[in-house]
Amino acid sequence: MLGTAGLGYLALVEPPRPVLERVTLRPAGWPHALAGLRIGQISDLHLGHHYAEANVAWAIAAMQRERPDMIVLTGDFIAFADAIPTLGARLAGLSAPLGVYAVLGNHDGDAEARDVVTALGHAGIVVLRNQSRWIAVPAGGFWLLGLDDIWHGRDDFAVMLAGVPPGGCRVLLAHAPDVVDLAARHQIAVQLSGHTHGGQLRLPRIGPFSLPRHGTRYPIGEYRVGPTTLYVSRGVAGAPLRLGCPPEATVITLMGGA
Repeated sequence: MLGTAGLGYLALVEPPRPVLERVTLRPAGWPHALAGLRIGQISDLHLGHHYAEANVAWAIAAMQRERPDMIVLTGDFIAFADAIPTLGARLAGLSAPLGVYAVLGNHDGDAEARDVVTALGHAGIVVLRNQSRWIAVPAGGFWLLGLDDIWHGRDDFAVMLAGVPPGGCRVLLAHAPDVVDLAARHQIAVQLSGHTHGGQLRLPRIGPFSLPRHGTRYPIGEYRVGPTTLYVSRGVAGAPLRLGCPPEATVITLMGGA
């Protein structure tokens, strides 16, 4: 076990460097006509903490280099409300041919949520709050769904799916990964989430040291839950003390599945 001095060293002297993860997912039933679609994911920015600034800037630069077809942000934009006034300016460098979309997380607050949405809008980021969008591409298209934050009781699958016809490809953005059990009942092909930070500390042979509510069953990486393929990002910021789960930004390539 690491002693107190060792933990302090990891947090303050040598926090883990962020990693760009390139992930290929093969969701069940994903059409070959949409194979090769690339989605950039950034999660858990926690702006307001001084140690988040460099990682978020790194993630934005990574997306600018990688040029995915779409960028999605899966919640927890702020650590404190005083980060809201500069939030839009910090994320203004994000752009993608199919757009930049987001959902809120538990740290984006209850009272502050509307201000966070407004700030993101100033950066051209569309926040989906139990809403859907048809994303048209030359080969066809897919439904992008955004579930509002379950932590504050704002999630509503029925409202989100209203107007979405049966069948077709569905990609869900949801901050908390454990909602995948509900997503699978609604024939969602892909769910992208964050929230857990991968467990923050992952101890050899033990696993994650601590996991948050709504993030205990699917803490990190790729899972298949019924018809749904889930990917859980470790997040780009959060507390600097990490072990075995460095911060990440992700570029996901969707390929035809079985």
